[in-house]
Formats: sequence, structure tokens, C-alpha cells
Amino acid sequence: MKKNPIYQYKYEKIKNKDLKFAIIVSQWNHDITKNLYKGAYETLIQSGILKEKIKLWKVPGSYELIYSAKKIAHCYDFDSIIVIGSIIEGETPHFKYLCQAVSQGIKDINIQFDIPVIFCVLNDKNKQQSFDRSGGKNGNKGIECAKTAIDMAIFKKNLSNK
Repeated sequence: MKKNPIYQYKYEKIKNKDLKFAIIVSQWNHDITKNLYKGAYETLIQSGILKEKIKLWKVPGSYELIYSAKKIAHCYDFDSIIVIGSIIEGETPHFKYLCQAVSQGIKDINIQFDIPVIFCVLNDKNKQQSFDRSGGKNGNKGIECAKTAIDMAIFKKNLSNK
């Protein structure tokens, strides 16, 4: 059986070092998002992506990921965008509406623009869950999202070459 070319990075470093990635990081819950960013960035580097092909932007909160991802998708030519945030449930319904708005907004950008925008926004019941999912006992979702960003960038390039 022939290996799927989309998943080649799992077996060897990416040969196409020209892939370009944007990472947008929410500064709200920075102790969580910095771990997600670190996992994503290091995974891209370990996969053979050149440092100069990775651009970082910081925004105040997760809601601002929507606008910034849209502007970056419109103004730049990246192969994939990773949006990183952390929304932790509180005592008000704010959590529910914010989670829904952010996920719908990122979904809309994926539909509107010809660039994969990878959703790395934790939506957790408490801070411990967020720590567990950003480098703790449940791994680091930033790593998973970087792998997805690579997969989707290669997927997009393969379709563009047809």
C-alpha cells in the first residue's frame, strides 16, 4: 500500500521548506496559550519548517483571533494559519457565547478564504483542564494543531499542483 503523501512529515522531515505558517496567539490566559504556542512552534521546527517561514502575532483575547485571522488570510500568502487561545468557563453564560462565536468565526474564515485556519482554542471547565491540555497529563494541543496545519498546507499544495 502506498503511503499517503499528506502524512509524510510523520516519517521524515518535510522536503518543502517553503511552507509558510502564521500563528496568532491570544494573550488572555497567557500561562496556557504560551504552552500551546511553544508546542506548535517546536513541532513546526522539528518538522523541517524554517524559522523565517513562521510569523507570530499576539492579540488580546480569543475573540480577537477572528478579526486577526481574517486580516492575515486576506493580506498575506501563508500556507496555513494556527489560532491559539484559551477560554475557561466562569460563573456567567459568557463562556458559552464566546466559545460559539470564536468557533463559528474561525469556521467562516475557512470557508471564505483559500487557506486552512487551524483551531487551537481550548474551551475548558477550569484552569487545571487547560493546563492538562497545554503540556500537562493530556498532552499539548498545540502539537496536534501544528501537525494538522502541516497536513492541511500539504493538502492545499497538492490540490494546487493538479
